[in-house]
Amino acid sequence: MAFTKIEHYEKEYLDQHHDSALNVSEGVSDQPIVNPYFKKRKKRRLTTDEFVAGILEGNITILSQAITLVESSNPDHYAQAQEIIERCLPHAGRSVRIGITGVPGAGKSTFIEAVGNMVTSMNHKLAVLAIDPSSERSGGSILGDKTRMETICSNPKVFIRPSPSAGSLGGVARKTRETVVLCEAAGYDVIFIETVGVGQSETAVHSMVDLFMLLQISGAGDELQGIKRGIMEMADLMVITKADGENIHKAELARTQFQGALRLFPIPESGWKPQVFTCSSVAGTGLEQVWYGVEKYLEHTQQNGYFQHNRNRQNKYWMYESINEALKQSFYLNPEIEQLIPEYEKQVLEDKISSFIAAHQLLDKYFTK
Repeated sequence: MAFTKIEHYEKEYLDQHHDSALNVSEGVSDQPIVNPYFKKRKKRRLTTDEFVAGILEGNITILSQAITLVESSNPDHYAQAQEIIERCLPHAGRSVRIGITGVPGAGKSTFIEAVGNMVTSMNHKLAVLAIDPSSERSGGSILGDKTRMETICSNPKVFIRPSPSAGSLGGVARKTRETVVLCEAAGYDVIFIETVGVGQSETAVHSMVDLFMLLQISGAGDELQGIKRGIMEMADLMVITKADGENIHKAELARTQFQGALRLFPIPESGWKPQVFTCSSVAGTGLEQVWYGVEKYLEHTQQNGYFQHNRNRQNKYWMYESINEALKQSFYLNPEIEQLIPEYEKQVLEDKISSFIAAHQLLDKYFTK
């Protein structure tokens, strides 16, 4: 009853004081969040002719859309993506493909930015394919390389494409090689492929580039501890980064140590003796020497025929990789196999059947269907 009396007194007061700040108007009814007259228009996908024409004209918007189509896991996009690649192939192959790797913190993005500005000043067009690691838990990627390359993002001669690794071999995006073809067809004559710097990504990148560059840092302990035979044998050029300020002496010492270590390895098939350089991406020192080393390597391998031999071998390798990928997809997308896999998984987990026998039986059912 007390609450009712309070309400009664409030009503009397408001009736007597219509202009009171306590007087609340009825207002209007809630409006719809979305305009009822708004009609969402479905975005039209470009035709293959439009894609190819746009790529050959160097339209970066259409190039980006084509790369997205190539990277898509949607089976509906696969046929058109392959047709675009096939039609762009005659216009590709006229670039220098450089793989750049190094441990996290070696300054790969800063190095690419500094060298990229220098390369474009030499009248080259540069495409940077930066592979970002995908999270094992969420499957997502930050794709933040553009934020670390501020000065070349606005350079009209530079195209930067960060791509998720999508859990593929060692962090290399599954469709990176096809992306290279599209970028070459768009007129980019220098291609940088930056790896995540972990796992076996270097092996996969090495199989799609003309020159493999390894970035190292000095002052992080005994440099010889960082030497791994596999990665060292793949490197055509090695660059000691952050050679500025008080770190110059350490960088020169590291260069001497790595150069001595490289002499212990047999001469590679290319006949090129790997060289070690020092540079500072921030101060801009040593970059010209690094690019001179790139040009000397390309001149050497083109003269002795290794350049074309290496590309032919890579084409053959990726033909078999494509076959393996297609067979894998065909197996897992097979309706009968999809139904049987959970049953076999259960038997394996319950130790009723070994994983090897389960695999063989599934493959037998696939090939005898």
